[in-house]
Amino acid sequence: MLLKEIREDIHAVKERDPAARSTLEVLLLYQGVHALIWHRIAHWFWLHRFYFIGRLLSQIARFFTLIEIHPGARLGRGILIDHGCGVVIGETAEVGDNCTIYQGVTLGGVGTRKGKRHPTIGNNVMIGAGAKILGAFEVGDNCQIAANAVLLKPLEENSTAVGIPARQVKKDGHPVQSGEAPVDMEHFCRMEETIHALAARIEILERAGKKD
Repeated sequence: MLLKEIREDIHAVKERDPAARSTLEVLLLYQGVHALIWHRIAHWFWLHRFYFIGRLLSQIARFFTLIEIHPGARLGRGILIDHGCGVVIGETAEVGDNCTIYQGVTLGGVGTRKGKRHPTIGNNVMIGAGAKILGAFEVGDNCQIAANAVLLKPLEENSTAVGIPARQVKKDGHPVQSGEAPVDMEHFCRMEETIHALAARIEILERAGKKD
């Protein structure tokens, strides 16, 4: 089972990372794969209530890869952690199959209560560099989270989210109206010019009044 999962992780890198040249290179030189291997072993110990060993293995993996995955997190198959430095995945996080996670991503919790407190990520989800997904909610299949986005609420499947806080901007490949009126910068510039002109006119009238 473990060997099959490792093969699928390696295949995911070769399939989705154009820089990957060979299976041997991926196995020996890709810290994302190393982090996943360590995690899958640590997760086995965690499931069998060897909590200390699970945490120990996760800390060793963190030291060597700079990727922190809690041994309690549930990760699917065919995951690509690209570059990976600074990735943090919390204890109750769940990640589906064939997801791509870039460097600096956090799947974190909010608050200190026990129980489910980290996000559940669907299948075929891409999470851009530096993105933060915080809270116990679901992100649907085939979603894309933009780089540096901060997602704080559920996201429908086949959606794209951007911004801080992140908002849905596409659904099924089509733009989504946010309900907010677009900002007309030209209109604001004209208003500013009018205000300046009125201020100048008032100043002239005040000077004329003082002379009288």
